Amino acid sequence: MAKKISFTLNGKAVNFEVDVRESLLDVLRYRLGYTGVKKGCGVGECGACTVLVDGMTVDSCIYLAVWADGREIRTIEGIAQDGELSVVQQAFVEEGAVQCGFCTPGLVLTTTALLESGREYTREELKRELSGHFCRCTGYKNILKAAEKSLEAGKRQCEE
Repeated sequence: MAKKISFTLNGKAVNFEVDVRESLLDVLRYRLGYTGVKKGCGVGECGACTVLVDGMTVDSCIYLAVWADGREIRTIEGIAQDGELSVVQQAFVEEGAVQCGFCTPGLVLTTTALLESGREYTREELKRELSGHFCRCTGYKNILKAAEKSLEAGKRQCEE
């Protein structure tokens, strides 16, 4: 069964018809060409398919596209602004937290959501928040450093 849906994707209105059984991951990656959304485990365990839905992290492989109707969706392609890397993206580059790149979009989006929450996180809380992501290259040390650096940079920007 098909259903018409509309949502905002990286700041632009999107309207089309989806199968009610279709995942948001499949719509974003295969129908709309947003290849930064990675298909990993397919069961919501690895974090590779993470997107932001109304500012909250979502495993798009287990999130039905019809649930996105009327929502604001952000993918990794919508994080940089005017060709400039975001604070989070820049920290990931500077800390060498980008290895093969498969897990990176989901980790950047999760860190972006943490930054945008305005909350402060301890190192242990950050570890817990990032634990839903599986990095096959075992770059967790640098990923954690990049997340901490992002949150600190974001805090400084707010104070200025």
